[in-house]
Amino acid sequence: MIDPLAEVVTLLQPSAPFSKLVSGAGSWIVRRTEVGRPFYCAILAGTIRLTVDGCAPLLLEQGDFVLIPSAFDFTVSSVVAAPQEHASNHVVFPNGEIRHGVASGPPDVRMVVGYCVFDSPDARLLVSLLPQLVHVRHERRLAILMELVQEEAREQRAAREVILARLLEVLLIEALRSAAGTAASPSLLRGLADERLAIALRRMHEQPTRAWTVAELANEAALGRSTFFERFRQAVGVTPMEYLLSWRIALAKNILRDKSVSVADVAEQVGYSSASTFSVAFTRHVGVPPTQYAREQALLQA
Repeated sequence: MIDPLAEVVTLLQPSAPFSKLVSGAGSWIVRRTEVGRPFYCAILAGTIRLTVDGCAPLLLEQGDFVLIPSAFDFTVSSVVAAPQEHASNHVVFPNGEIRHGVASGPPDVRMVVGYCVFDSPDARLLVSLLPQLVHVRHERRLAILMELVQEEAREQRAAREVILARLLEVLLIEALRSAAGTAASPSLLRGLADERLAIALRRMHEQPTRAWTVAELANEAALGRSTFFERFRQAVGVTPMEYLLSWRIALAKNILRDKSVSVADVAEQVGYSSASTFSVAFTRHVGVPPTQYAREQALLQA
């Protein structure tokens, strides 16, 4: 059975090469202005407040994990924060740990924070299928991973950074899987949490070349056409046909990285009757023809 989330994550090619151990004591606040990078935060001990632009503030406690697939402005602070207009000073300890607030004494909170990298050539489209914010807590498997992350972050053992990066990659994927039933914003995760919609999503991933209609997908989900259409749109954030188009284009972009494949072959593999029809759809969706896109990817890989 095809797993749509696994396929999206596989195409995203997530890694977590940028991480740091951060602690805080007393009153402190850190503001970040980002450009859409994937940000994550794993709370090892204590409690913090996270405020993401456009979302309600969150109190994060020990064992919590947050992933923002496309972060812009956000604030991390102590529960009783310093004034917004004053960003807190920080010090860097010899072991690389960053301390916010009071530099001396034991910390009130410890966390691992960092940025992910999605190596997919179509990361922006795939990220749009994920929730705006993933917040997971009280998950046993995540707790085990968090303990391993904490141990590795604390010790200065050989290959520490490599092991930490791999653990964080698994943590990212596990967080997405754990959040499937709790995602607040429209996303693929919310769609998969609906057992009827999940059937239709699996069918689209199992047979992306089939000339699906809304009526056929509604029949797979055992729902009326209009009910299915609206339920899908509200849960996933796009219409069924828009989702299918996005997935086909994502598959096409991945295939076009292979220098030996022709546009006609790609068209057939993603469900288009001719190379010209595929080229028109690809150009409209991506902004450049598939041949140009393939050349650009070849240059990037050279």
